[in-house]
Amino acid sequence: MPLEPINPVSDPRIERKTAVLNGFTYHYLYGVPPGEKLIATVFLIHGWPDLSLGWRYQIPLLLDMGFRIVAPDMMGYGGTDAPKVPPNPINLYGLKRASDDIAELARQLGAEKIILGGHDWGGFVVWRAAQWHPELISHVFSVCTPYTAPQKEYLSLEDLVKSALPQFAYQIHLASGEVEKSVNSEESVRQFLKGLYGGRGPNGEYAFDPHKGVLPENLSKIGNSKILNGKVLDYYVKEYSRHGIHSTLNWYRTRMVNWEEDLALQDKKTISIPTLFVQATYDSVLKPEMSKTMEAFLPNLTRGEVAATHWALTQKPEEVNAILRNWLKGQGFGTKSSL
Repeated sequence: MPLEPINPVSDPRIERKTAVLNGFTYHYLYGVPPGEKLIATVFLIHGWPDLSLGWRYQIPLLLDMGFRIVAPDMMGYGGTDAPKVPPNPINLYGLKRASDDIAELARQLGAEKIILGGHDWGGFVVWRAAQWHPELISHVFSVCTPYTAPQKEYLSLEDLVKSALPQFAYQIHLASGEVEKSVNSEESVRQFLKGLYGGRGPNGEYAFDPHKGVLPENLSKIGNSKILNGKVLDYYVKEYSRHGIHSTLNWYRTRMVNWEEDLALQDKKTISIPTLFVQATYDSVLKPEMSKTMEAFLPNLTRGEVAATHWALTQKPEEVNAILRNWLKGQGFGTKSSL
């Protein structure tokens, strides 16, 4: 019997907490397994345009298995601070800062070791966090986002789109400042979210194209999404209306600073701890062929795949959960071991 996803309004399985991490306040979902069966702590890191609640189907599984759960809203999202850039530096939205904030939250919670899971941008974060804080991270899993090694030479987003990854052109649009001009009210946020999560217009109109970005001319036409609707959609609209869309898009403005900070990781390209990568077969951006070389850097890699689009966590939750459960059990969790 599938586990009930976390209810966004009220759910006894989780608490909503805040913590000041390196000077900024984060909101996070916190859950402790029932009874005395805590075996480890799992941090779950979301991407764009998502929230900590994006893990609503995985949190119950992990709690049931005996894991303590920590799922933060990342910088610029939901109940977490959204510092303006400028005057603040853009690296507040970078991979190193996210890694450092995860490490600080783990320290405050008394977790000497954590398992780290990510999706979308969160997947990129967890790979880097394992490199920035190897003493903290015992296991890493990523859904959809393949591992990419730190690069010695800088490649601009424009050059990347012209060469290996034309489907990343949407990132140029997201970083441009244009999206905020059309997604700037509660109603437009609602239409935007419905569209990004697969909603279509009456004639098949869509709101997002990997080669173009957000399509503002179609937003008003978008109908309901099958995977983000009802009270969950209402929650997302409320949370995205706190700061507006701009701060979440700062993550797409960090390519240069991420590369600069990655230079310190040139001798840490290999991640030797146990890792899991769950590929979404029909992801139109993070395509399966992008993960071909991962074994060269991840000697302890396990692979899984689900027949889903980018939103595998909520589109095929039972399949994702089965892969995650089997991998964790294969790593010895579910016994009386503890971290």
